[in-house]
Amino acid sequence: MDLAYLRAHPAHLPTFLTHQRLRVTPVAGGDICAAARLTLDDGHSIFAKSWPEHADRPVPESFFETEAAGLRWLRETGTVAVPEVIVALPDLLALDWVEPGEPTPEAAERFGRELAGLHRAGAPTFGATWPGFVGATRQDNTPDDGPWSRWFAERRLVPFLRRSVDNGALRSADVALVEQVIGRVDEFGGNEPPARIHGDLWPGNVLWAADDRAWLVDPAAHGGHRETDLAQLALFGGLPHLDRVLAAYRESWPLTEGWRARVPLHQLHLLLVHTALFGGGYRGAVIQNARAALGRPERATVEE
Repeated sequence: MDLAYLRAHPAHLPTFLTHQRLRVTPVAGGDICAAARLTLDDGHSIFAKSWPEHADRPVPESFFETEAAGLRWLRETGTVAVPEVIVALPDLLALDWVEPGEPTPEAAERFGRELAGLHRAGAPTFGATWPGFVGATRQDNTPDDGPWSRWFAERRLVPFLRRSVDNGALRSADVALVEQVIGRVDEFGGNEPPARIHGDLWPGNVLWAADDRAWLVDPAAHGGHRETDLAQLALFGGLPHLDRVLAAYRESWPLTEGWRARVPLHQLHLLLVHTALFGGGYRGAVIQNARAALGRPERATVEE
């Protein structure tokens, strides 16, 4: 099987894997999926991810098809680097292989410019026409004309706050604090038309490659606010050379007044996802960001 054959017959890939007709090298694929580098007969490599055989639940319906739709939607802009989707099946996704590299200031600046181009491509509405996932967890992608502040509160903050209450990750005082943010979200400004965003752009979903570019992987792509992508890049240790990314982005497309103060608000969604999925270990981060969003002393910041 070579790349041309695989593109023409993507449904044959599981058969070739079952009969061990390909060289398979396991690689890191994150916390959710099993992943491998597949070497085809023509020497071409692809990255394949599948649902683990011994997972405690079946693959969520439309999980891989949704990721493929998001990757194609981001890639069609011709802006930021996004792997080509080679195979998209209900239980398997295969992408063109991206050779890993090291982060450099030059790659960071290029990424900032390209990310601005991606966001400028826009979206018809907030949400998307495909189901919503963040990781393997569903979220509401029902298309919505906005405004962004209402959509973000109702579709991104409230559902994961409820899940965080249900699993006992947040206390009543924490819930009241987050509810203050939700109740005031339209006061913080920054409403814009929907941008075309990655949607889960924490640093682990940026792949620094040997071609001296930063590639986007594992999207939760939808129409959203461009500041959400930028704010997420500062989470969990922050992206290397984030200051260069932001400077290049703002040169290409200036951000609206007050964007720094809104960083904690935009980060709150992913932090609530973490309390909903993993429990109280992320409670402190939720409290800190909620207070910062309300303008209280404990602030979460993005580098200049």
